[in-house]
Order: sequence, then structure tokens, then C-alpha cells
Amino acid sequence: MEIRVTGRVQGVNFRSSARDEAKRLGIIGTVQNADDGSVVIYARGEEQKMAAFLEWCKKGPAFAMVTGLELAEIADKGWKDFQIVRSS
Repeated sequence: MEIRVTGRVQGVNFRSSARDEAKRLGIIGTVQNADDGSVVIYARGEEQKMAAFLEWCKKGPAFAMVTGLELAEIADKGWKDFQIVRSS
């Protein structure tokens, strides 16, 4: 699943917090900052765990202010764990 998180989500520790939450839940995928100021997460996991992760994404870490989530189904990318992808 692709999850685009909008709002005040860059510069607030969102990526590392998302990685920690994903690993806690057993979610695999990636998280990265997008040029438009959003955060893009590619995630895969059991339905119940994904539901919990999406609930976390609606709030994010303490200093984030999430204003929206956009969800899209995507093909499995063969992830083995959950990693932060650094901006180029």
C-alpha cells in the first residue's frame, strides 16, 4: 500500500518514528520525504497490523500535525524489512 501523509510531517521525526512503529507491528516497506512536503510510505503487512499502522499515521509523532492520508494499492516490491529512504 502507498500511504501519502500530508501536513506538518517533515522535520518532526516522522520517518524514524514511522520506521519504529512499522517494526513494532511487523510491517515491511519504506518511508521517505517527498518534494512536495509530504511523507510517502510504502507498506505491507497483515490486515490488522496495517490497520493499526494507518491509525498511527493519522497522528504521527508528537510534533507532527497530520492533515490528510492518501491511500493507494501497489504491487509487492519484495521488501524484507522497513527502511528509511533518504532524500536525494
